[in-house]
Amino acid sequence: MIIPNWNAPKQVKAFSSTRQGGFSQGVYQGLNLGMHVGDDPALVLHNRQWLVETSAMPSSPIWLNQTHSTVVLDVDAPTEQVLDADGIITSTPNVVCSAMTADCLPVLMTNRTGTQVAAVHAGWRGLVNGIVEHTAARMSGDVMVWLGPAIGAQAFEVGEDVFAAFVAHHPQAELAFTPCVQQGKWLADMSQLVKLRLHQLGIEQVFDSGLCTYQDAERFYSYRRDGVTGRQAAFIWLEE
Repeated sequence: MIIPNWNAPKQVKAFSSTRQGGFSQGVYQGLNLGMHVGDDPALVLHNRQWLVETSAMPSSPIWLNQTHSTVVLDVDAPTEQVLDADGIITSTPNVVCSAMTADCLPVLMTNRTGTQVAAVHAGWRGLVNGIVEHTAARMSGDVMVWLGPAIGAQAFEVGEDVFAAFVAHHPQAELAFTPCVQQGKWLADMSQLVKLRLHQLGIEQVFDSGLCTYQDAERFYSYRRDGVTGRQAAFIWLEE
């Protein structure tokens, strides 16, 4: 379990899971939370229930059907329904927001008064299209942000199309890319891209876990590294 390295209000509770623990086997070995990746659904349910019990969550997390969209939903009660969105916000205590990942960046947000929290699944497509800005715009007051485990800048190779898409939005995005030896390929720093966009919004309280899913196979699932694999998740809620 990874606890955010931020100074959030005391009623804001958050953590990121790892693959350690759990009941999944084979390529999903450990605490796989993803129902959509080919793992035995019974084992995934067992993993999810085990996580709720061992982490003292006040309710089962709200799970999202993430499609690299910019859809952000406000939720005011726990639900077993899987919601079609890549961001989720709540102001209601004991509603657990989640973002599932296996290289994409989980972004957790809270306002400084601790009355609102959000979880965002930020892949490069969602990020370039504004998922982080969409979410932050719906938060009230000063916002602070935690960036969870994701593929690091030394491992995330992308093509010219990804580079061009980000730079077209803001020329400063070029600072988050390092050219590879192979022409037309770049190493992208997802955390830096998020920080640049948050800076444009005037959000400077950004805390970065600095953890790379690709390079740490013992603790994290990585789609880029393994292909067929499990999913970890980041969670945030308001304690009553």
